[in-house]
Amino acid sequence: MPFGITAGAAFVFLVILAALILFATEPVPVDITAIGVLVALLVAEPLSALAVDWGLLAEPLVVLSDPAEGVSATDAGLSGFASSATLTVLAMFVLSDGVQRTGVVQILGSKIAGITRDSESRQLGAVIGLVSPISGFINNTAAVAILLPMVTDLAHEGKTSPSKLLIPLSYASMFGGTLTLIGTSTNILASELSGRLVGRTFTMFEFTQLGVVLSVVGAAYLLTVGRWLTPERIPVARDLTEEFEMGEYLTEVVVREDSPLVGETVRDALRDTDFDIDFVQLIRNDRAFTEPLDPKTIRAGDVFAVRTDRGTLVELSDAEGLDLLPEVEVDEDELEEPNDRDNLVEVVVAPGSNLVGESLVSANFRQRYDATVLALRRGRELFRQRMDDVRLRVGDTLLIQGPPDSIERLNVNRDFIVAQTIDRPDYRRSKIPVAVGIVLGVVGAAALNVLPIVVAALTGALLMVLTGCLKPTEIYDAVQWDVIFLLAGVIPLGIALENTGGADLIADLVVQSATLLPPLGVLALMYIVTALLTNIISNNASVVLMIPVAVEAARQLGVNTFSFILAVTFAASTAFMTPVGYQTNLFVYGPGGYRFTDYLKVGTPLQLIFAAATTLGIYAFWGL
Repeated sequence: MPFGITAGAAFVFLVILAALILFATEPVPVDITAIGVLVALLVAEPLSALAVDWGLLAEPLVVLSDPAEGVSATDAGLSGFASSATLTVLAMFVLSDGVQRTGVVQILGSKIAGITRDSESRQLGAVIGLVSPISGFINNTAAVAILLPMVTDLAHEGKTSPSKLLIPLSYASMFGGTLTLIGTSTNILASELSGRLVGRTFTMFEFTQLGVVLSVVGAAYLLTVGRWLTPERIPVARDLTEEFEMGEYLTEVVVREDSPLVGETVRDALRDTDFDIDFVQLIRNDRAFTEPLDPKTIRAGDVFAVRTDRGTLVELSDAEGLDLLPEVEVDEDELEEPNDRDNLVEVVVAPGSNLVGESLVSANFRQRYDATVLALRRGRELFRQRMDDVRLRVGDTLLIQGPPDSIERLNVNRDFIVAQTIDRPDYRRSKIPVAVGIVLGVVGAAALNVLPIVVAALTGALLMVLTGCLKPTEIYDAVQWDVIFLLAGVIPLGIALENTGGADLIADLVVQSATLLPPLGVLALMYIVTALLTNIISNNASVVLMIPVAVEAARQLGVNTFSFILAVTFAASTAFMTPVGYQTNLFVYGPGGYRFTDYLKVGTPLQLIFAAATTLGIYAFWGL
C-alpha cells in the first residue's frame, strides 16, 4: 500500500469515512450506524481469509485481532458490550432516573422560580447556577430533560422569551458535565480509553478544578456577550395558541341540520374526509368535551373547535354542512375551560423516541394517545396544516391538546419531554434522602478508591431498586439504550484504529502539519479538531477516534500524553456550534424556535473561548 498504509488500516479508514457520513447525515439512528461499524469490523478478518483462499487477496486483513496478546477478532469486537465504560454509563442512567423520580430537582426548580420573578438576568443566572452543578452528578442529558419544563414555565411566568433561556440551559449543562467523571458518558468512555492506552484512568474529581474554571468562564459569557447574541426567536406570548401563531388556524363551527356528518362518529368523519381538519373540542348543551372525541356521535347543533385554515373552511361549509361562527377567538383559556388542569402543552420528541421517522398517521397518534396535534415546530419552521405525513425528528415540538389524563401519560412516556411542569402524583418524595444518599455514596466510594467506579455505580443502581426509589421494571426504561449500543459499537473502532496503525498515521499528519507550532499550539489544535468533529458526529465517537491519535501525537512530540487526552475529552464534551452536536442542543431546538445558524452565532465565540481556556488550564494544572 502507498505511504506505508497497511491493508487493515485502509479498510478501517473506509469504515471511519462511511461512519462519519452516516453520523452526520443520520439516514439511520446513530446507534444503528455504530452496530453497523461493529459488524463490518467483525466480518472483515474471516471474510478476508476466505478471499485469500480464493486468490482475491494476497494476505488476510488484521483489524481487531492481536495474536501476540492472544486476543481474537471476535473477543476484541464484542469487548464494547463488556466494557467498564458501557456498564458504568448504564448504571449512571439508572442512578439519574432514581433521583429524577423523587422530584427533588423539580422542588429545587420551583424554589428558584419563586425568587427570579420577571427579571431576565435573575432567570438566566438561576438556570445556569442550577443546571451546572446538577449536571456534574447526574447525566447532563437527563438534567436538561428534567429542567426543560421548569425553564419554559419560568420564561412564560416571567414574561421572557423561552429562546433567551434554553440555549444557555443546554450549554450550562455541558459545563457541568466537565466537573466530575460521571457528569457525562464521554468522560467515562475517555477514562477507560486512557487506562488502556497510557495506564491512567480518571479519578472522580480528576479535572474538577478545570471544570470549575470553564463553568465560571462559560457563565460569564452567557450572562454578557452570549445574552446579547442569543436571539428572541419566540416572542413573549400570552398563551400557547399565540406562541404557535394559531389565530388563523383555530376557530369554531356549528353542525347544520342538513350536514352529512350528522349521525357519524367523529372518528368516521375524520377518516372519510379529504379535508385537512381536526376536531379539537365539542360544545354541546353548554358542556365542553375534549379528547377522546372519536367515539362521540355528531348531532345537529353541535359546536366544534377545529384546527384548519380559512380556505378549507369555505369548502367545508358546502361539502360537510359546517357553518363558521363569526367573531369567535379560540385561545388557550377556552380550550382548557372544561378542565381544572392543563390540557394544552408543548411536547418535545425525545432522542430514542419510537416516533422518530414516523408520521402522525403512521403512528396512529390521535387514537394512541387520546390527544390532538394542533401544530408542529421544527426550529423556526411551523407546520399548522398538512401535518399528517410529516416525518418526525428528534427535537420536534408538538402543540398538543388533550384531557389531563392523556397529558399525564405523555409526561411519563420516555418518547416525549413535556415542556411545561406537570404535577406528577407518582413522585416518591419520601425517597429523596435515600436517592441523594445513594448517589453521594457512589461518588464517595469512587473518589476514595473504596470501589472502582463501575462497581460503585452498579451497586448504587441495585440499591435504587432495593430501597424502592425505582421499581424493578423501571430500570429498563431508565436506560438510554441507543447510547449503550452506540458505545458498544464504536469502542471496537478505536481498537481497530490503534491495532492497524491508523492512529499513528493520523498523528503523523497532525505533527507534520503543526511543525511551526509549539507543543501548546498542537494541544490547542487537538482541541479544535475534536470540537469540530464533535459538532458534526457523536461526542462518544469523537473520543474513540481522537484519543488514540492524541496519545500517538503526544508520544511523537515527547510531551505529556495525559494532557492531550484531557484536551480531547473536554472538546468532545462541549459541542456548542450545531444543534446536532449534542443531545441537549436538540432538546431545546424546537421549544426555543431556533435556527441552525443561532448555534453558530452563539456557540462559535464560546467554542473559541473554551479552546483557549481549556488549553491554558491543562497547561497550568497538568503541564506538558
